[in-house]
Amino acid sequence: MSVYKIEAGTAQHLGNRPQQNDRAALYTAAKAPGYVMAVLADGMGSGSAAPEQVLHTSKQLFDDYRAGETASLARLQELLRGIAQETHDVLAMNPLGASGEPQSTLVLLVLTPQGQAVWACVGDSRLYRFANTQCAARSGDADYVEHLVNVDKLPPEAAKKHRSSRLLANVLGNRLKAPFVTVGVHQGLQPGDAFLLCSDGLWQYFTDTELANALARGTPRQASEMLINKAIERAKGQGDNCSMAIIKLVAPPKEVPTYTVQKMGKAV
Repeated sequence: MSVYKIEAGTAQHLGNRPQQNDRAALYTAAKAPGYVMAVLADGMGSGSAAPEQVLHTSKQLFDDYRAGETASLARLQELLRGIAQETHDVLAMNPLGASGEPQSTLVLLVLTPQGQAVWACVGDSRLYRFANTQCAARSGDADYVEHLVNVDKLPPEAAKKHRSSRLLANVLGNRLKAPFVTVGVHQGLQPGDAFLLCSDGLWQYFTDTELANALARGTPRQASEMLINKAIERAKGQGDNCSMAIIKLVAPPKEVPTYTVQKMGKAV
């Protein structure tokens, strides 16, 4: 019997934008029983075509993934990098439309039946890992800035300003630069662990502690409703699209005996 059961859900709000360019989804693998994937993509103001492509490619490659008797973290990292690269290649081949290049951020998370988590991120959408009411880890710009300095040989100050440069923007679909994929792994998942994938329309309004407490105190649906309402309030009429996927690991319910205890009679 598993030491935990999974509670999961996705949620979105339009914010104060004319259309919803974020996408979030949860998938199971057709050829890998017990594996679960969460996906989040932010269309970066270029419409919903790029996030839709993220979902399509993620589901297609995840359904093709065949698991062995034990999970291979290296293979799962390769799978997530492959999803990012294939999505990027498809978007880069699209002709320019009226709205410009189709581009998207990306956050992927896979949980295995062996209590492992593997994730990958591109862009400023985030992944958080919580242990009860503590933020144990989250994605950010640090790895990408280090990459720009060490690999692209950019001066540190120029690397830190990458968001304002189209050339340096780390997104899927940028024809001028291949995406930099940040990956992470955690083993030994336990009840009380939780993951949040979200767009910047959500995380910019909360501290890590606030997010951890929100997920710890309620179901994914309750947490998402509270976070969306609070984000709308704090945005003061200037809110972006707000989207998230939540996965919580909770202790399984105690099994109730289905048998009746009766006093045995004397043996003859």
